[in-house]
Amino acid sequence: MNESSKPATRIGTLVSERVADCILARIASGEWGPGHRLPGERQLAEDLGVSRVSVRAALQGLKARGLLDAVQGGGTRVIASAQAMDPGMLDLVRVDAGNLTDLAEIRAILEVWAVGRAALRRTQADLDELTGIMAATEADISAGQHKSENDVRFHLAVARASQSGIYQHIVAVIRGVLREMVEYHRYELFPTREDDVMILEQHRAVFNGIKARDPEAAQAAMRLHLGWVLDRYAREKAVKKP
Repeated sequence: MNESSKPATRIGTLVSERVADCILARIASGEWGPGHRLPGERQLAEDLGVSRVSVRAALQGLKARGLLDAVQGGGTRVIASAQAMDPGMLDLVRVDAGNLTDLAEIRAILEVWAVGRAALRRTQADLDELTGIMAATEADISAGQHKSENDVRFHLAVARASQSGIYQHIVAVIRGVLREMVEYHRYELFPTREDDVMILEQHRAVFNGIKARDPEAAQAAMRLHLGWVLDRYAREKAVKKP
């Protein structure tokens, strides 16, 4: 059977699958990360040179697979397909502090990789965002305010700058527990002004590596930063031993 004699429904299916693949490619590249609102059906149809019917079918299929979600008031956004894991992970951390250590060790591996990618792939917009976060962090530390919020913003910005769709989805899944982890760090594990200044300097070293497009320097700085955190975990665990 040649292409022209194939049933119209099958041709329509093929087109919607191609549209879905195009959308998935932009999600996988990190261009459309978790929470990103997609262009409207009409815009997507024009961009891809297909009908709105094909776009609508592609979007419905991706929603069914847990990759997209409807936005209240209209539109579609990217979601983390494993988003439901986050509350369970929070419970695991709350009932056993050892799980928090495990998560910190996993972060030390993943974030070193991610920051190397960020140094190579960051855009000017990424750099502008990180510059603003560094300035806000310094100002808040000087004022003694909101110490954890800018820490979380910094690590999320590094994730976006990596331009990795997979890594951004991993971070989206653990975002809630990451926020609690950072609050524990900044208000219990590292509560002093000396700790504030140390973390600021460590973040600045990471930022400088990204700014210079130097993946080795950025990774070394992130490794030092998260290694310092893990060392404090180990010391706290030793003190609490009976």
